[in-house]
Amino acid sequence: MRVLAALAVVSLGLWPSLAAAQAVKIGAVVPLTGRYGPGGAQVRAGYVSIGGKKVPLELLLLDDESDATKTVARLESLGAQGVVAYLGGFGSDLHAAAASVAEKNRTPYLGIAFALNKIHQQGFKYLFSPFWKSPDIGRHTQGLLALIAAGERPKTVAIFQEKTDWGQEMAAAWTEAGKAAGYQVVVHGEYAPGAKDFSDLILKAKSANADAVFGIPTPPDGMTIVKQMKELGYTPKLTILIRASDSPPWTKNLGKDGDYTVLAAGWHHAMRAPGVKELNEAHEKKFGRPADPIVGPAYACVQILANALSRAGAADRDKLRDAIAATDMTTVIGPVKFRPDGTGIVQAAFAQWQNGKQELVWPKEFATAPLAYPAPPFAKR
Repeated sequence: MRVLAALAVVSLGLWPSLAAAQAVKIGAVVPLTGRYGPGGAQVRAGYVSIGGKKVPLELLLLDDESDATKTVARLESLGAQGVVAYLGGFGSDLHAAAASVAEKNRTPYLGIAFALNKIHQQGFKYLFSPFWKSPDIGRHTQGLLALIAAGERPKTVAIFQEKTDWGQEMAAAWTEAGKAAGYQVVVHGEYAPGAKDFSDLILKAKSANADAVFGIPTPPDGMTIVKQMKELGYTPKLTILIRASDSPPWTKNLGKDGDYTVLAAGWHHAMRAPGVKELNEAHEKKFGRPADPIVGPAYACVQILANALSRAGAADRDKLRDAIAATDMTTVIGPVKFRPDGTGIVQAAFAQWQNGKQELVWPKEFATAPLAYPAPPFAKR
């Protein structure tokens, strides 16, 4: 699938010489179908939710169908069309495949909706991600748990580890975080992506009386986990299922069973930053609800790219790469800077499904609702 969109950058007034020139070509490969389709839809919405009447950017957007092999092929095809920068999709495995292509083609790559830190440790110079990473999520999980009275916090945790690089990273991050947060990992089980039966993991967690379950499943896997926890009569006091619960299909498919699940998309439409009101209004007009959690970071990527283009002074990939590296600006996700490895220094946020809506629960100063804890048994919802 190919989507063409002429994007006008919000209030950035790019360099005068470009005003009369052709639109700058930007390439994006996003999973609009497949297992990451719901998340990819949010990414696309963020990329094309641009208003204003400044210099146009021409976005060439392709669907990789949640297939890393197609991610690579389609990025290469966009590179052949002369794009000066890439915008990424959704999911750590797809971004890991994409980063190598961007590096080979010496083309700046801005990606969100992936917390994989490992890919940033390979010396890539063209990879940038204004999105929190596994070590950040692990560290800030302590802040989330601090919302709970000390005597009531989870003391035992079951980690359902996906057999992927990111699954391994998050298991390590959450195990380390337990030392300061006061919980012990009592079940550490692995599963392959796309598994249909999670009963062994669930029964082990139930037998160990694990107070909480932490995992990073894909949307289909996460929904299966919740359905099988209900079937097996196991309700953790706290469930953190990152990625799976990011998108509206979570509550559409699970109903009340999807409530009380915590997600870590790193942004929420109630965050206070310039441009959030306008973004929410545009999203509400098109979709009937404020911006979904991945829409904000995706929109921020376009803001960062446009700002870097204005400072680079030309549509030159290497100058653009250096300008992105020097980013120091406020976007709809708040202030953004990049570390030398391309990871972003950005605001962190946890949300929770409550009554079919994603409520911002941490940081406390932005919260739209208090953390709902402990979760009641599925049968009593």
